[in-house]
Amino acid sequence: MKILTVNKSVYFLFFSLQISSFSFAQEAKITLNQDPKFEQLLNEKRKINSSITVNDRYKIQIFNGDSENSKKTLISFKKENKNMDGTIVFSTPMYKVWVGNFKTRIEAEKNLQALKKKYPNAFLIKPNK
Repeated sequence: MKILTVNKSVYFLFFSLQISSFSFAQEAKITLNQDPKFEQLLNEKRKINSSITVNDRYKIQIFNGDSENSKKTLISFKKENKNMDGTIVFSTPMYKVWVGNFKTRIEAEKNLQALKKKYPNAFLIKPNK
């Protein structure tokens, strides 16, 4: 009886392999119609992303506190310093206002001295994200 069971298993396996060898994958042609503005939008996004580098740039933190005061601080900063970018970063449980995007520490320290007049608690950071 065991020999018949093994033989049936072997025949079933052999039969399955034969059928699978005759199987073919489906072939299809895909046509993608893309709006030309989509590529332009992607290029703009790439430019923005390349300018927002966090790892290798120095920033100055001018505020640390709640959401409302951080928004007010950022708005007043942007009114006074139109040539310098700023952002709000949430780090539990505080909101931080980071300004600038400096390549060198010397450049960041020069701007830090100027900003300390209005924001005495400002300090230099190099975020690691």
